[in-house]
Amino acid sequence: MKKSILIALTLLFFTTASFAQNVISLFNGANNFFQLLEDGKFTEAYGNFDETVKTKLSEEQLKKLWSDVHISLGKSKSLEAIQSKTQGDFFSVTVAGEFERGTQNFILGFNKTQKIVGLFLAPKPVTAKYLAPSYADTTLYTEKSAYLTTPGHQLATVITTPKNLKNFPVVVFVHGSGPSDMDETVGPNKPFKDLAAGLAAQGIGSVRYVKRTMIYAQEFNKVFTVKEEVTDDAVAALAMAKTIPGADLKNIYLFGHSLGGMLAPRIASQVPDLSGIILAAAPARKLTELLIEQNKYLFDKMSDTAKTAKVQFDMAITEIAKANVTQLGTMKPDSSILGIPASYWIDINNYDQVAAAKKLTKPRIFIIQGGNDFQVAQKDYDLWKAGLAGNPNAEFKFYPELNHLLSQQVEKGTGVQYQAFSSVSATLINDIVAWIKIK
Repeated sequence: MKKSILIALTLLFFTTASFAQNVISLFNGANNFFQLLEDGKFTEAYGNFDETVKTKLSEEQLKKLWSDVHISLGKSKSLEAIQSKTQGDFFSVTVAGEFERGTQNFILGFNKTQKIVGLFLAPKPVTAKYLAPSYADTTLYTEKSAYLTTPGHQLATVITTPKNLKNFPVVVFVHGSGPSDMDETVGPNKPFKDLAAGLAAQGIGSVRYVKRTMIYAQEFNKVFTVKEEVTDDAVAALAMAKTIPGADLKNIYLFGHSLGGMLAPRIASQVPDLSGIILAAAPARKLTELLIEQNKYLFDKMSDTAKTAKVQFDMAITEIAKANVTQLGTMKPDSSILGIPASYWIDINNYDQVAAAKKLTKPRIFIIQGGNDFQVAQKDYDLWKAGLAGNPNAEFKFYPELNHLLSQQVEKGTGVQYQAFSSVSATLINDIVAWIKIK
């Protein structure tokens, strides 16, 4: 059973889970319950039920239910708690199940003592599908599959190049937090695929690759930092961009989204000849501050006035605050904080992205932010703008209608919004093209 990294900045940045109760404990309880089912330890699994449920559901019935799931869908590939919410005095946890022959989500109900009071098969949602945006004119560009290689790692990559052009600029896309494919897929949305198509149709090539955390997840169950998660592969991808036939070696750019934007100045410091960096929805503050802000926002959106919910929410905020560490002290580097090693938090908490950007002398900087982004706020944009005020290499653009996925929305919303299809803004792409082509 794979472990999830509890960091709300992507929330996958894109999880819809709220910390309105002790999520860490509930998630662990849900994951452990399904692990017991998978291991055939039905007596132990059955012991997780409240006594009131045991009068209606026998251990044999639980065993048959799980057997029926396997008969229908095959063996499980992963079972992972992904979402939780309060319902009066009870908590529900959604567990995403991936099996050999399909997917099935489950909903577990917990009482205050974290005993299971309900087990349900979640109805399969009607999912929206990805559609190519109108600006994706495939007659104007080609895409080629490749592999981004670093010591011990090989990541699937797509290189997009404009047709019949020489000396074209190239943009390397760097993901936000959490595991992600090369398109930065969230629900039916594929921001990096949209951006690559939109840029290529106007004469700009790109490199996008699968994030290491998706392919080599087992490596992130131990000590790591953003070096292993992000920067090593980003630097390698920028080197790959210089090998693309027809690429203008003096016009290589980095597009960092969310965490990728936050780390763009650090990456740029390792690639002195980089032409420019684009910081899209990039945090200017510490991750812990954003995590608390995001979860307060989501809690308020729930409109749950139950005293229990507020108590549990406050407990969760206290847990998040524990990640605000800058040195090990008596901790070990692999000490877990919110499911992530202390080594990671110390590295990211000692990094001042605005100060790092101010130290850069060569690359141009373009900072873009959406007003309907509930994950990274206008406050971050304002901090970037204030911190880089007077820097002739820095430009800024605020888009009131864009969300964290850089698509147009009528309201700020929550992570549920990411399950509806919407392409990356054409206006944003046009602005990026214009900025790149002003040398």
